[in-house]
Amino acid sequence: MAGREDIEKMILQVGLGDRAAFSSLYDATSAKLFGVCLRMLNNRAEAEDTLQDVFVRVWQKANLYSSNGYSPMTWLITLARNASIDRLRARRAATVDIDEVHDLSDTGPTPEADAIASSERERLNSCLDELEPDRSDAVRRTYLDGDSYKELAARYDVPLNTMRTWLRRSLLKLRECLSR
Repeated sequence: MAGREDIEKMILQVGLGDRAAFSSLYDATSAKLFGVCLRMLNNRAEAEDTLQDVFVRVWQKANLYSSNGYSPMTWLITLARNASIDRLRARRAATVDIDEVHDLSDTGPTPEADAIASSERERLNSCLDELEPDRSDAVRRTYLDGDSYKELAARYDVPLNTMRTWLRRSLLKLRECLSR
């Protein structure tokens, strides 16, 4: 088993990009770090993935390592612990308590309401077809497309009051047709 000084030298060599030192560091410390991950995650597959993440971090951050009088294992265990905590947080974020989920029911019309609306639409279209074509088009443009009376008067080249009369009489005929 490698001692404190050996592990510290390996970390410093890894910081310089030494792959052999990285392999030696892995061999010397992976069992201990895997134990830390497994204890925290309680899932072997996640612990293995987390251990891999830990050693990726070691490779990337070994040049930042400074002993400051602490054991090099303290630094490695801290990396393993933090990676495990990150994994636990990600796991918790993926699950949601069913009581916290908003109502998932479909807010659209029911099949019955859809059928009724379809029937009403057919009735309305049938009544619109009973009107003169220009009157029917004017009603559709006003109430479905949002055209103004002024725009319709210009479109059909009639005075504004005539357009109002067309629409008023057309609506009365539609009401009469729909009430049958």
